[in-house]
Amino acid sequence: MKLIYISDFFLEDLPYCGGAEYNDKELIKILIKQKFNVDQIKSSALNLQYLIENKNNFFIISNFLMVSSQCLEFITNNCKYIIYEHDHKYLKSRNPILYKNFKAPKEQIINYLFYKNSISIFCQSSFHARILKTNLQLKNVYNISGNLWSQEDLNYIEKITNLSEKRDMCSIMESSIWNKNTEGSVEFCKKRNMKYELISDKNYHNFLKKISMNKKFIFLPRSPETLSRVCVEAKMLGCSLIVNNLIGAKYEEWFKEDSKYLISYMRTINSKILKEVERCIESAK
Repeated sequence: MKLIYISDFFLEDLPYCGGAEYNDKELIKILIKQKFNVDQIKSSALNLQYLIENKNNFFIISNFLMVSSQCLEFITNNCKYIIYEHDHKYLKSRNPILYKNFKAPKEQIINYLFYKNSISIFCQSSFHARILKTNLQLKNVYNISGNLWSQEDLNYIEKITNLSEKRDMCSIMESSIWNKNTEGSVEFCKKRNMKYELISDKNYHNFLKKISMNKKFIFLPRSPETLSRVCVEAKMLGCSLIVNNLIGAKYEEWFKEDSKYLISYMRTINSKILKEVERCIESAK
């Protein structure tokens, strides 16, 4: 059985990539290492003929905003698949903060059958899973409780964590995405006379190195973060965090631990995720 991995974008498609693209790249590498035959398909390139020809294979669906309604309906009714959810695509707004207790009115729910018919919905944290269950009332939800990093990237994080004395400064991820609320973090620092530095870099390791040089990392998103990979990275790098209650990682037990523990935990999570993917594939046979 071939695995077909669908996403709006893959790591090589974008100059600045988010946690979804880094996570997906690592999962694909893990699956290939396990001798799975994996096809990567951008959702914008997906067509009905391809789905008909591959309906007996197994689909892993990441971000799917550019999948046509016709293709989404075909997958829902004819294919075996899991959803590796990276945000809240079951809501028209994609932002649960707009609704009391994160529960949207029924008219705001979309893609319900697509989620219901999946073998499993992979969520990033218990916070993420709880919001999804609140809105969809489904049981096929699996909490990954983490994210995927390559062993090489974790080695690099471990190497630079205590490389030098940190500056008394706040790192702020520079982003033009409204939900990331860069300006809110800047305003927070200005009001408290805290020194801050806007962090961005197309090179992933350079980005991590810049964060590691400062004592604090601040992130105040405007919508619920399914996990917040960058917050986990900042903590693995030995930074103290200033965050709000919309960070999924904040609700996981392992997030209370120190840098060394977090790096060790993320080294083992790939086997946990692989085991669940394999269970889903087996159930589809």
